[in-house]
Amino acid sequence: MINPLAPSGPVALAPPKADGVSASAPAPVATPVRQQAARAPSPAADLAAKGPPVDETRIARIRAAIADGSYRANPLAIAAAMVALDLGDGR
Repeated sequence: MINPLAPSGPVALAPPKADGVSASAPAPVATPVRQQAARAPSPAADLAAKGPPVDETRIARIRAAIADGSYRANPLAIAAAMVALDLGDGR
């Protein structure tokens, strides 16, 4: 069906402005979703900005134990954790 409201035949376009933007092109409008995304970073971005969680108290205890010679590594626990990570166990 022919649309009687649409122009038929060649259509003259407005020449581009000096700044390179066409006079007939509408200006982009930010949607509310884009505006909200620009204002509120995602939870992942928040976590990345904060860095990894650090238990300063635990680090201080381990450093003290290493310094006074009382820290003992458990090779079986270390190996089990490495295997679990490699197998994707998530522990």
